[in-house]
Amino acid sequence: MSFTYDLEPVAEPIWEAILEHPMVEELGAGTLDEEPFKYWVRQDYVYLIDYARMFAHGATKAPNLERMGTFAELLESTINTEMDLHREYAANFGISETELETTEPSPTTRAYTDFLVRTATTGTFGDLVAALLPCMWGFNETGKRLAARGLPADDRYATWVEMYAGDEFTELTTWCKDLMNDVARDKSEAERERFQNLFRTSARYEYRFWDAAWRREEWSV
Repeated sequence: MSFTYDLEPVAEPIWEAILEHPMVEELGAGTLDEEPFKYWVRQDYVYLIDYARMFAHGATKAPNLERMGTFAELLESTINTEMDLHREYAANFGISETELETTEPSPTTRAYTDFLVRTATTGTFGDLVAALLPCMWGFNETGKRLAARGLPADDRYATWVEMYAGDEFTELTTWCKDLMNDVARDKSEAERERFQNLFRTSARYEYRFWDAAWRREEWSV
């Protein structure tokens, strides 16, 4: 069996918890209040900046030219395409580019991105892939499962569901899962256990990212 098959018992309870979170349930139903989602959009913009750094580190640590090129392409598309799309999407909620650029990371956003960048900086290529995977896999599962329930009436939320359930994002998720399987194939049991622990931590942060937006988390001091 593949390594991602072995990860499913770790991932599934977290994906289910995300689907059952009131913010995600209301997003899928189209009844979500704008304010927590606007918070999510602003924090996700901050997150994307460090997510792009992950791709830069991936290009640096890639073991061959093919993988180096793929991570370089992902870096370029994140900075020059996805972030532009994020700005356009934010504008639908009345969020200006200035607001996005001046958003202070929440405690959860800071903790998650610091974990990702530290893993990418100090870990192996496999460590980086394991930490990277939950974002793609989790959003793809969330999008597909929400879409299966029917698209929300609010076009803005329907757009979100369709994007993460769509073929393009599913293909990206499949690529990352295949990469994880390839990287883990010949690794020792200790290394595979480390990958699993890194994956679990990132997946838990995915849940906390939703929860922080729902609570509109702020620094207490």
